[in-house]
Amino acid sequence: MSEVFVGGGGEGYASPQELLLRYANRHGLIAGATGTGKTVTLQILAESFSAAGVPVFLSDVKGDLSGMAASGSPEGALHAPFMERAATIGLDLQYDAFPVTFWDLFGEQGHPVRTTVEEMGPLLLSRLLELSEVQEGILNIAFRVADEQGLPLLDLSDLQALLVWVGENRNALSLRYGNVSTASVGAIQRRLLMLENEGGDRLFGEPALALEDLFLTDEAGRGRVNILASDKLMAAPRVYATFLLWLLSELFETLPEVGDPEKPKLVFFFDEAHLLFEDAPKALVDKVEQVARLIRSKGVGVYFVTQNPADVPDDILGQLGNRVQHALRAFTAKDRRALKQAAETYRDNPRFSIEEAIREVGTGEAVTSFLVKKGAPGMAERTLIRPPSSQLGPLDDALRAQVMATSPVVGKYDTLLDRESAREMLAERAAKAAEAAERIEEDEEEAPVAEREYRSARRYSGARVGRSTAKPARSSSRSDSVGEAFAKSFARQIGTQSGKAVVRGILGGLFKGR
Repeated sequence: MSEVFVGGGGEGYASPQELLLRYANRHGLIAGATGTGKTVTLQILAESFSAAGVPVFLSDVKGDLSGMAASGSPEGALHAPFMERAATIGLDLQYDAFPVTFWDLFGEQGHPVRTTVEEMGPLLLSRLLELSEVQEGILNIAFRVADEQGLPLLDLSDLQALLVWVGENRNALSLRYGNVSTASVGAIQRRLLMLENEGGDRLFGEPALALEDLFLTDEAGRGRVNILASDKLMAAPRVYATFLLWLLSELFETLPEVGDPEKPKLVFFFDEAHLLFEDAPKALVDKVEQVARLIRSKGVGVYFVTQNPADVPDDILGQLGNRVQHALRAFTAKDRRALKQAAETYRDNPRFSIEEAIREVGTGEAVTSFLVKKGAPGMAERTLIRPPSSQLGPLDDALRAQVMATSPVVGKYDTLLDRESAREMLAERAAKAAEAAERIEEDEEEAPVAEREYRSARRYSGARVGRSTAKPARSSSRSDSVGEAFAKSFARQIGTQSGKAVVRGILGGLFKGR
């Protein structure tokens, strides 16, 4: 199998339209207004890639794509129109189920999927938290300190504990990294609390997702379709977009170069793609552009699914060679401009007006253009999209549970691990500091007694009682690490009653719930 059959048509429509597998890693776009058939197009492409032995990762925004795990049925309500469409486009439609692995950030409709805070990194985390430039700078300082101090950042509690540490030691850190204000630290902490309330804390932890589990095939050699349950996740759209961007970035950074393979190693569908670029800072858009431009040489194809091509920045849109454009509605002047702009991105066909075709195609129809020889864009064609082989619509709960129970990753991610990380290590440091404070306080209480004994001995004996007045040499080095500077400052602070209160009140209170 060297191509994916997408559709065709009778009189007035295209001859069979096929997406060549050798160019499937050159990315693509599925666009169209709500209700025009984007989800079905995504489903039939995923089916075809799976049948060709290519694993797929996609997000199920409406819960409809879970039906890929079950076969379509001749007894279904859509059987007759499906067969009619198949006859029109010359397709021998055979119903079939596909190997599916269900994933869910919340662990309810699929296997839990997680990453760690340190793997997410400060750039994507800043995007997730909607931080200002100053706050993002402080988050970068926190990550640098964690790296230098050997503090693993696994979940949100680790990051929260580290930020308290950064706030307490802002003076020493400001000398080395620039100003660190308690107001900015507090703002980041509030954002973390909001993220936790939205359920975003479930995104972070261990065991983290192993990328190799996305590249599995079944016994027949068909690629597994990894479906991320996103219907509930869409209530937190920034968490959704950031997680998928993290996953795409991890694939880019981890996979080896393979050039242009005969078929992709993985195809990644990004549904509701406008959420990725909405209010995104330029640094983030530049990162997406870099990934989209270079990840094809890693054998990964990325397909953006959105309502309007204008939702995707031009620099990224230019990377998308395979396109399926469903109908766009032009109810306003802005809609008409967007329609004209969409039509201009296709290779002209003298047989019809592309702009009119995009406006007029019905549900299940599209204007398509796929890369042909030497990667050149194919001529735009009006196309009747083929019907799916798997079930159209959601899978019932019993079948979903059965699919999960026989999954190749069952049991691997179900139990949350809590190994020693930044929170525990900082708690241990605080406990040792508290013990040191108590010892220093005891020494200070004993000092006046020793002084009185010395004076009494001198008064009554008339003898000179020797007392050392030499002070220990104290060296200072500008090369002290932040950790050493903190330790010295902290030791001086805890040598008093007020220092002891700081340890017990601030740091001790932070960790007492652990």
